[in-house]
Amino acid sequence: MDPIGSIKLRWLHGALHDVTYELARSQFQFAPHAWEPAINAYRCEKCVRICVDLAGVERSQIDLTVEPQRVLIRGARELPEPTHAEGRAVRLLAMEIDYGPFEREVALPAEVEIDQASAEQRNGLLWISLPLKQ
Repeated sequence: MDPIGSIKLRWLHGALHDVTYELARSQFQFAPHAWEPAINAYRCEKCVRICVDLAGVERSQIDLTVEPQRVLIRGARELPEPTHAEGRAVRLLAMEIDYGPFEREVALPAEVEIDQASAEQRNGLLWISLPLKQ
């Protein structure tokens, strides 16, 4: 699996308090268009794998926080609109794709090795791998 790359990854140990987490949480908590991306989560023999549907979200817009018993995924997706080359939109026919800030918290069924967490983004999906603590 590829390393995290440009996805921001923070590890929080026990009582360590992350001030940026609190600031970001308050920003997303009151956002008018906050939404939760869909996930599939699996407990495998040696790890927990989480697949997050983040189509259209740039890697630089994803903030992933891994704690021993939970994962927090935050970020933002731009409003998908026609390009200037396609001409100006004159009428909205349907708007079903969520946009703006998002946040999703996933409780883990067992403790994981947070310093060995990794993630990769492919085909609009973010795959997070969290090795189980021995």
